Formats: sequence, structure tokens, C-alpha cells
Amino acid sequence: MEHIAWMAWTLPTAIFFVMLATTLAVMTWLAVAWPEAERVGILRIPTTRGDRLFISLITTAVIHLLWIGFVGTDTILTIPSGEGIEISSLWLATVISLVSAVAIFRTV
Repeated sequence: MEHIAWMAWTLPTAIFFVMLATTLAVMTWLAVAWPEAERVGILRIPTTRGDRLFISLITTAVIHLLWIGFVGTDTILTIPSGEGIEISSLWLATVISLVSAVAIFRTV
């Protein structure tokens, strides 16, 4: 088990997987309730909801990897609660990722 010791189940990890499962569930419901025809956006290729989800997930991964590589994960805020809850700068990358996902779903 030591070879996977670095894989920590943290609150941000749990939130990520819950949001991913929720997104997939909502998109499945949307596909059944309102079948979608392909549309052509700024990429000038036909895309579906699933294509746009895939593009946004890849973009999110790239944003987070670049953020970790260039900015790091230093604490930007400590909430004075008990021993203090530290907020990582990686949450800013998450906000940027959410904004990019909305832009992708609206324009691609």
C-alpha cells in the first residue's frame, strides 16, 4: 500500500468526484429528456454535450497542472476556526476552470 500513499482522499478530491458524478448524471438526464443535435461553434466542427464536457475536463486538467507548475499550491488564506483551515491557491485554478467550462459549453 505504500506505492499509493500519496493518493490522499481530501475534501477537494471528494468535491471533485461528487461534482463529476453529478455532471454526468445531469448530462445523462438531459440526453434522455432533450436529445441534442450536434452544433457548430467557434471550433467550426460539430460537437455534442459530451464533446464539450470532454474538452472542458481536458482544459481543467491542463489549467490545474500549469497552475501547480508555475504558481504552486501555497496557502492564500487561513480561516480562524479551531486550528485554522488553510485555503490553497489551487482553488483559484478551480474557479478559472469553472469559468472556462462555462465558456466552452456556451461557445464550442
